[in-house]
Amino acid sequence: MKTEILKINRDNINIDFIKKAASFIKNGDLVAFPTETVYGLGADGLNDEACRKIFKAKGRPSDNPLILHISHISMLDNLVEEITDKHRKLFDLWPGPMTLIFKKSDLIPDAVTAGGDTVAIRFPSDKVALALISQANTPIAAPSANISGRPSPTKASDVYQDMDGIIPVIIDGGESNIGIESTVIDLSGDEPTILRPGFYTYEFLKEILDDMKLDDSLVDSTKIPKSPGQKYKHYAPKAKLRVFIGENVPAYILKLADKYKEEGKKVGILVFDEDKDKFASYPYLSLGSRNDLSTMSHVLFSSLREMDRLGVDIILAEGVRENHLGKSIMNRMKKAAANDVNYL
Repeated sequence: MKTEILKINRDNINIDFIKKAASFIKNGDLVAFPTETVYGLGADGLNDEACRKIFKAKGRPSDNPLILHISHISMLDNLVEEITDKHRKLFDLWPGPMTLIFKKSDLIPDAVTAGGDTVAIRFPSDKVALALISQANTPIAAPSANISGRPSPTKASDVYQDMDGIIPVIIDGGESNIGIESTVIDLSGDEPTILRPGFYTYEFLKEILDDMKLDDSLVDSTKIPKSPGQKYKHYAPKAKLRVFIGENVPAYILKLADKYKEEGKKVGILVFDEDKDKFASYPYLSLGSRNDLSTMSHVLFSSLREMDRLGVDIILAEGVRENHLGKSIMNRMKKAAANDVNYL
């Protein structure tokens, strides 16, 4: 299969390209497309056979449910059994990087929900994503457009690296703005629960719903995650990633890098702007300022992929404290590092 790339300007969308991509969705094929978080791998969310192609393309476990993407709030009417007051209180954050869980309607195929009785739905803000969903005239099921376990793609070139020859079309809408996936909130039970932290943080959401809680697995790593997808390896580069948090981290990383270099290993460094001058002798990438974690969330996945392109054997990275956006970032870093996170 030859994978075609359709390059689209978000501010001047080529509707012919959107119609072409939507025709693949309507015909039961897969299309990779940009969202404000990461690139998604989309299929007709009401076509069971098409959705199963997502699992095959990604090598994704079949018990890991998919998120349905909608282009208008009215699309919920046919997709869910009930919209609660708590759902409605969060609707002001839509369109945006938030996924809400509902009791599903009978219209939703089992491939989307992994046979469960709930469905995860997101209303993205990206103009290209919205145009594609509207033109396809169906909710689009879409996880991140990468091989399962790899860092999520934030550029079309990342998708191409993983999906060339596997899917027919990639819409290139430029770089994703946020860079980490949406916050997933379960509202199907008695207490609203964050299953996956994202751009919208626990502290922020608790101001809207004061009974908002974190899934037990996000507080205690020994607990089994409620969300099936959270139990799997995610976001991992090919190189081994080690993460360090605390005082004097730059000096510790530099000493460790020297040790690995003496052992003949090629070392890459992910470091904050405030410390980057210390690592001029090593391949390094900036995570932005430690005082502005939005940059870190934006570049994290692309930095992990770039380190693999540089051919390093081991990546030593500065981490952050787990509050506000830092919790969402560290959720990804812990999984990418297989929990090799060190507190100094």
